[in-house]
Amino acid sequence: MRVLILGGTGDAIALAAQISMLANVTVMTSLAGRTLQPVAPVGNVRVGGFGGADGLAAYLREHGIDVLIDATHPFAAQMSWNAAAAATTIDILHLMLVRPEWKKVTDDRWLEVESVEAAAQAIPMAAKRVFLTIGRQQLAPFAPLTECWFLMRSIDPPASDLPLPKGKLLLDRGPFTLDSERELLKKYEIEAIVSKNSGGDATYAKIIAARELGMSIVMVQRPAMPPGARASDVDSAVQWLKQRL
Repeated sequence: MRVLILGGTGDAIALAAQISMLANVTVMTSLAGRTLQPVAPVGNVRVGGFGGADGLAAYLREHGIDVLIDATHPFAAQMSWNAAAAATTIDILHLMLVRPEWKKVTDDRWLEVESVEAAAQAIPMAAKRVFLTIGRQQLAPFAPLTECWFLMRSIDPPASDLPLPKGKLLLDRGPFTLDSERELLKKYEIEAIVSKNSGGDATYAKIIAARELGMSIVMVQRPAMPPGARASDVDSAVQWLKQRL
C-alpha cells in the first residue's frame, strides 16, 4: 500500500513515523515548502505544490497512491478541499487528520471572529500592546493599526515585501511551556492576543497564560472543511489505516 501524507504539522510527522513501521506500507510526506527549515518526517519527502486539485489527482495517479491522508494545518483549507476533490476524482481512500479545536472555558475572554482581517478590526480599543500568533503570512492587515505595538511570533521571517505592523518580530518554534508564555506576556506588557484556533497542545500554553492574566484573545475561527472520513488524533488515523490494509 502506498500512502501519501499531506504534511507540514507535528501530527503529520508523528503519523509518518508510525505508518513507516507498518508492514507492506510505503509512506511519502508532501510539504508545501512554506517553512524554510521544516522538521523532516520519516520516509520519502517531496516539497512544493501540485497545481490545484487536478494536479494533485494527476500526481496520485502517476505515483500509484492508494491512500491520501490530509494532515495539513487546520487553516490550510484550500489544500484540504483540493485533496478531497482529487481523491474523489481517482477514487482512492482519503482521510483527514483534524485535531480538535480549542474550546472556550470559564474565565476565557475570547472574541471570536471569522478571519484574520476581521481580527484586525476587533482588537479591543484599550489594547495598545498586542501579541500576534497567526504566523508570518497574514501580518499585513495589522500594519495600518499604527496606534498599537505588536509582538509578532513566527517560525520564519516574513517576506521582505510584506507590510509589517509596528513592533517586534520574534522567531521561535513550539511547543511552548506555560511558564515561558506567561513570562513572555509579562515581559512585553501584552494586553491582548490575536490567535488562530489551531487546536493541539503545542501552542495552547498561551491560552492558559492569557486566562490566568485576565487577558482578551481575538480568536480566529477555522474555515469550513470538506466532508469525509476524519480522525482526531494520530493513533486514530493509524487504526483507520490498519483496518484497510
